[in-house]
Amino acid sequence: MSTTIPLCLHCQSVYVYEMDALLICPECGHEWNADEIPADSSELTVKDSNGNVLQNGDNVVVIKNLPVKGAPKGIKAGTKVKNIRLVDGDHNIDCKVEGFGAMALKSEFVKKA
Repeated sequence: MSTTIPLCLHCQSVYVYEMDALLICPECGHEWNADEIPADSSELTVKDSNGNVLQNGDNVVVIKNLPVKGAPKGIKAGTKVKNIRLVDGDHNIDCKVEGFGAMALKSEFVKKA
């Protein structure tokens, strides 16, 4: 029986194993049914701090004061960012912040406006 076990849907771990009808990730503890794997799992999915799915062109609000290297002051909580672009990587939002210019943000520090 040569079935390939998919990566964890939450943390992308390769150490997923099967137990009865469930797939289990030992790194993050996520359990799911093998039949519930989304068909478009290869598509980039980015969620904000509240778990809402973000899309290209959305407007977001920064929820935490963020320091900016090389700038005398950081981005304040409550700053609105318009027309975001989602990218693959550690900082998964590319945007332009008024007063700072082009910037990459982590989705965990924003919420959908």
